Amino acid sequence: MSPTLSHYLIASHQSVEPGHRIGMETMGLTPLLDMGMRLGEGSGAALAMPIIEAAAKCLSEMATFADAGVSERIEDENGGEPQS
Repeated sequence: MSPTLSHYLIASHQSVEPGHRIGMETMGLTPLLDMGMRLGEGSGAALAMPIIEAAAKCLSEMATFADAGVSERIEDENGGEPQS
């Protein structure tokens, strides 16, 4: 296995199977979910995909403060820090 392979992987879930845990640790991967599953049929990937897709959308589509027009600090009417 190529040493750089793990740079292209997303670990969807942590299986309770010992070999899976060893594999994740060996590749330096931290699974997104740990739900005590051991099904081995891709159900962890199906559960993780919406999380991965939402993260990708936030990264690629979320406006910056400057884009959203909130790049400048607004002070309260007393000219100081907002009070809690």
